Amino acid sequence: MKIHERIHTGEKPFVCEYCEKVFSTKRNLIRHIRTHTGEKPFVNTEKSFSHELTLRIHVRPHTGEKPFTCEYFKKTFSAKSSLVRHIRTHTGQRSFICGQCEKTFSEKLILRTHIRTHTGEKPFTCGYCGKAFRQKVHMEEHKRTHTGEKPFVCEYCEKTFSAKSTLIKPIRTHTGERPFICGHCEKSFSDKSTLRKHIRIHTGEKPFSCGYCNKTFRGKPIYM
Repeated sequence: MKIHERIHTGEKPFVCEYCEKVFSTKRNLIRHIRTHTGEKPFVNTEKSFSHELTLRIHVRPHTGEKPFTCEYFKKTFSAKSSLVRHIRTHTGQRSFICGQCEKTFSEKLILRTHIRTHTGEKPFTCGYCGKAFRQKVHMEEHKRTHTGEKPFVCEYCEKTFSAKSTLIKPIRTHTGERPFICGHCEKSFSDKSTLRKHIRIHTGEKPFSCGYCNKTFRGKPIYM
C-alpha cells in the first residue's frame, strides 16, 4: 500500500548514487543502477540481460509465445510495446510532435529520425562506399546492395528479400491482412502508402505538379 500511495504523493525516496535520479521503489532503482554498472544478471544460454522482463521478451521468438493480441485484427505480438505501436496504426494516435515543424508521429523513435531531416544529421555510414544515412536500418539495407544478401524469407512462397520492409507487403498478399483503415470511409489497405493516396480522394489534395503546365495530381506523374 505504501508503494501505491507514492503514485498520489509523488514521493521518490530512492536516489541513484551515480546520477542522483530518484525513484518511488527500490526495485526500479536497482534496475536503473544496472544502466550505470553494466550488470546483466539474467542469462539465457550465452546472452545476458539487465532486466528479467527483457530476458522473457528475448526468449519468446525462440518459443513462439505471443501473449499480446490486437483487439482490432487479432494479430499477436511477443512484446506489449510492439502491440502498442501496432494499435496506433488502427487508432491513428500520433502523440510525438516535432518542435520545428509541428508534424506528429506515432513513435518517439520515428520523431527522432524525422528531426534529422531538419538538422541534416546522418550518423550511420556504409563501410563499403562511405554513403551516410539518417537511420541504421537504411544503412544496413544499403549494405546488402554490396553484399547481395537477402536474409528475409517469405514463409508462404520462400521468396527472399534484402529488407524486412519489402517482405511485409508480399506477406499480406498471402494473408489478406489490410491493417490500414481510411478514417473517411473505413476502406482498408495492405500498406500505408496506398492508404495515403486513397485519402487524397476524400481531401482533394493534389501535391504533385507538372513541371510544364502546373497541372496538379494526387500521385506522381509518370514522367517524374
